[in-house]
Amino acid sequence: MKEVTLFYLEHCPYCVKARKAIDELKSSNPKYRDIDVKWIEESREAELANTYDYYYVPSVFYGRKKLYEVDPSEDYDDIKNNIDKAFGEVCE
Repeated sequence: MKEVTLFYLEHCPYCVKARKAIDELKSSNPKYRDIDVKWIEESREAELANTYDYYYVPSVFYGRKKLYEVDPSEDYDDIKNNIDKAFGEVCE
């Protein structure tokens, strides 16, 4: 099983959208079901979060490689499409 690390904040609207998108992507794409998402709440694990290079949440990493970082202008479809691309890269 492959693991991605996803940094989020509990009350972040973009993070809520990302969680919904991941649930939808995993249910519609069997290959994504083998990706384990390690959800890290940034404010609770600030020391760990500070060792990664990102500014906005949600941010998705595969190892130390950043696959996706939300842009505040993104809507739900943008977030879902970008997570889809990130997960596709993990599955290659």
